[in-house]
Amino acid sequence: MPRLTGFTSWLAARWVVAAAFMAGALLALVPVLHAAFALPLLLIFLHSPGYMIHQVEEHTGDRFRRFANSIVFGGREGLTVLNVLIINVGAVWGLNLAALYAAAFVGPGYGLIAPYAMLVNALTHLAAAARLKRYNPGLVTSVVLFLPLSLVTLTVIGRDPGTTLAQHGWGLAGALILHALIIASVALRLRRLG
Repeated sequence: MPRLTGFTSWLAARWVVAAAFMAGALLALVPVLHAAFALPLLLIFLHSPGYMIHQVEEHTGDRFRRFANSIVFGGREGLTVLNVLIINVGAVWGLNLAALYAAAFVGPGYGLIAPYAMLVNALTHLAAAARLKRYNPGLVTSVVLFLPLSLVTLTVIGRDPGTTLAQHGWGLAGALILHALIIASVALRLRRLG
């Protein structure tokens, strides 16, 4: 098992607090960006601070990892601190930034992976709550933030005449593949643990 050392250890201890501050800073830019960006691009931009707010609810005090490992994985360490860091800082923040650049420089339909990833994440939290009949870390922001933002973004960009059904398909496929890779990596880790 890889150990956290140096910068990775430092980042793992601070990224959730950084997410809270970054979300605030990014949201403070919204009035300026609203004047400069078209609505579809502004909505894609909002996925970054939206995800950061969700991550604060989900990961403060390492609560999601501890919840998943104890409740979902039966006391086995399916998620490590490093997994959580790579998924949330590397994959999620990177994906949302890439979606913003694609939407800005190629067209709004090319940023659809951001709202689809947010929607799939929200539905996953809702399915887990229904299955386990209890709260899971991240559920509240999934309902009050992820569902409305992702659905509004999909609706607004879907109305853009340049957006194609193929772009929706690629956005949804990318979101499903991302979540499938996360599930597969956890399943592989659990299999190795026995």
